[in-house]
Amino acid sequence: MSSRVRSTTTVLVAMAAALVAVTFGSMLVEAQDNGYYVPAAKLEPGPRAPDVPSVTVRCGTNERRHLNPDNPVTAPGVRSAAHHMHEYVGNTSTDAMSTNATLEASTSTCERGDLSSYSWPVLRLTDGAAHDVHEAGGGADGNLGEILPPKTVEVRYEGSPSGQLVPVPRFLRMMTGDAKAVTNGFGPATRVRWGCSNIPGHFTTKYPLCDGGAETLRVYEFPSCWDGANVDSTSHRSHIVFQLANGVCPVRTFATPRLVVSVGYEVPGGRPFAIDSFPSELRHPATDHAGFINLMPEAEMREITNQLNGGR
Repeated sequence: MSSRVRSTTTVLVAMAAALVAVTFGSMLVEAQDNGYYVPAAKLEPGPRAPDVPSVTVRCGTNERRHLNPDNPVTAPGVRSAAHHMHEYVGNTSTDAMSTNATLEASTSTCERGDLSSYSWPVLRLTDGAAHDVHEAGGGADGNLGEILPPKTVEVRYEGSPSGQLVPVPRFLRMMTGDAKAVTNGFGPATRVRWGCSNIPGHFTTKYPLCDGGAETLRVYEFPSCWDGANVDSTSHRSHIVFQLANGVCPVRTFATPRLVVSVGYEVPGGRPFAIDSFPSELRHPATDHAGFINLMPEAEMREITNQLNGGR
């Protein structure tokens, strides 16, 4: 057989294998769809992003694989309270038993001496085996499948289009999104944005089927209007709330740098995937959420705030 024939045969075999893989992968998604997936072409334009300054803090992509089924923001002191697995960047010691003192004494994956904890539920390929099939947060709570590590993580602080900011207070805790959105009837706490890296500014509340090698994105926008007194509250939400539709903070609150965390994944084409959730929430994409505990050094937070205020 000539080298040209062998080369042509190799290419044809590779193309056939790719076609089978794509077709089989699509079948896998369709078999497990339940209305959770949406083609990339159906992503919709999100609200226009305000033209404000921003500061990015590099924190890595959780290369150390810091994972646990705890939620130190909403259930401190309770092991495995989340009933699903969380992924972390920043503080390397964060778990259910974390205190301000233990977090301060820890190390971090972030630059600028930022010991803050940034967390969100893991993403899994649901057609593959997982190491935690019998463990709390994993298979024992109905979250089956291979955990997919993030390809990219961006931690960004943004300015305000409507006035001066005050620094985020040290030890402030906050959440975004509703981990029990299904149970709660997809109420106002549900804030989910899924997208594809090659279609900027377009989002969905479902799992997007990105194509062309694009990353699957999860974008978490945190509240930024602080009550000026508390670093936590009984609801873990009332002490810091979201801006109004016009970008202005409600009365008797103070604008702080707005935290936005974007997480990107390389999801193999056609493979079914889902986030971890409470068993009652059925791994619904609208239950996506994220947590934050601020341990940025006060001097660094003041510097970030000053930059976002235009140096004023």
